[in-house]
Amino acid sequence: MRIVRFTPSKKTSLGSDPQFGILENEDSIRLISGDPLYSGILPLDEKIKKFEVKLLAPVIPRSKIVCVGKNYADHATEMGSDVPNEPIIFLKPNTSIIGPDEVIRWPEDSSRVDHEVELAVVISRICKDVPKEKYSDVVFGYTIANDVTARDLQKADGQWTRAKSFDTFCPIGPWIETEFRPGNQEISARIGGEIKQSARLDQMVFDIPTIIAFVTRIMTLLPGDLILTGTPAGIGPMVPGSKVSVAIEGIGELVNTVMR
Repeated sequence: MRIVRFTPSKKTSLGSDPQFGILENEDSIRLISGDPLYSGILPLDEKIKKFEVKLLAPVIPRSKIVCVGKNYADHATEMGSDVPNEPIIFLKPNTSIIGPDEVIRWPEDSSRVDHEVELAVVISRICKDVPKEKYSDVVFGYTIANDVTARDLQKADGQWTRAKSFDTFCPIGPWIETEFRPGNQEISARIGGEIKQSARLDQMVFDIPTIIAFVTRIMTLLPGDLILTGTPAGIGPMVPGSKVSVAIEGIGELVNTVMR
């Protein structure tokens, strides 16, 4: 089931506030009552055509975005690092979130802004100390993320906060896929149609159960929190004015434009 968040692109009886729905096919969205993360998935009778809406980021975390670094061996190698013995985590602010077709803004502070395609886990409920075998109990679904990074600032700072925290530096979407099960699906990134990253999800060093168990030993997760699970090799600079496409087989494709 694909859960979308949207606003009508023209005046309708639905008003202008963001709403949730189920993408039933390529053309039709069935409305949902309330926020499905808090009230459950409660379909309504009313539908709207997909071309009549603007898709938004499918979730805006009220709390945090937890990211896992160097979770593909080939990416650790290209960064000049060893494969970590346990997950390396850091945070991005929720103010970095944007949705499909929105603009990634290249900050004046940076001369190199990179793409990093990642599988994102959407947390369904308050959770702490989740055992590996219970991980699916706290997963609402999965979406696609681009962990945009000002690589020169990352190198200059020796840590990751500033480089990954600018507004617009976390595109997610285009929807939440509730029935997705991570396996050997392809994960990829393209700039202007040219392939830059391509790998399989089963190449992760630490799988989803391990990541969730590790993170929840450290901190409580809340409904709508995101976990970005790392990027494969092939990171590189995005070109101002170009379209960047990040995709995961079985979920879809997220497209954004990069502008100075």
